Formats: sequence, structure tokens, C-alpha cells
Amino acid sequence: QGQLVESGGGSVQPGGSLRLSCVASGFLFRPFAMNWYRQAPGKERELVAGITMAGGRINYGEPVKGRFTISRDYMKNTVSLQMNSLKPEDTAVYYCHSILDGSGMEYWGKGTLVAVSS
Repeated sequence: QGQLVESGGGSVQPGGSLRLSCVASGFLFRPFAMNWYRQAPGKERELVAGITMAGGRINYGEPVKGRFTISRDYMKNTVSLQMNSLKPEDTAVYYCHSILDGSGMEYWGKGTLVAVSS
């Protein structure tokens, strides 16, 4: 059974930085795309950033453009999210999401908390 394992969440002051990572392991198919979503208390889950693993095509949610950078290691089935200039409104649980090549099946990680406060 495959899984997505996130790491790198934590607490930081406004203006600080954090780096999240997610590893996809144990799947029969490689990920076609890997994405980061987030969900703040009382709000809907939203796309933060996504990347296609082979082509490296990237898209960002509007609130994080210019501050967050997504990258991937195709051979290691890993995606990272560098988050700079963090704001209190970035506080949320961040989830790794993957769409597998071939099957099109989607998987979610358990989430990692990012808390931005002074």
C-alpha cells in the first residue's frame, strides 16, 4: 500500500521560512503530479502549489505567488515546498496530494501543521 509522508511543518514568526517535503513510496505507479493543499480552521481546503513530475509544469495559488516555491525530485518521487515571507494567514494544515500516472488514482498525506504567529 502506497503512502505520502510529509515533513517539515512547525511554528514560525511572521516573515520567517519553512520547507515542507513529501515522499511518495510504495505505489505501483509513479506520481504524474504532486500538489500541496492547505486547510485553515473553518475554511475550505485550497491548492497551494502543484507540479507535474516528468515535465516540471508548475502552478501556484494566488495567495502564495512570489513567496512559495515548489520543486520536485523525479527519481525520488519527492516534492518540496519552500515557504518564505510567511504570514499569519498561511497558518493551516498542509497536505501532500498525488495523482498517479497510469491509474489516475489520487492519494493524500496525513497533513503537517504550519503555524505562523508572533
